Amino acid sequence: MSLLTIILVIVLVGVLLWALNSFVPMDPKVRSILNIVVVLLLIFWLLQAFGLIDGLANIRVG
Repeated sequence: MSLLTIILVIVLVGVLLWALNSFVPMDPKVRSILNIVVVLLLIFWLLQAFGLIDGLANIRVG
């Protein structure tokens, strides 16, 4: 994955999150939870993109 792709995804997620926060009326608690979830998913994706974690393939439940 190229660095340009990573930067474009980060910018796209930022713009979408800004648009959602600016134009969609919702409860501030829901908005903050949504922001936290999106940022955590983006961090997880970045860690996978840089090869620092293997992803969900090695995670076992139970």
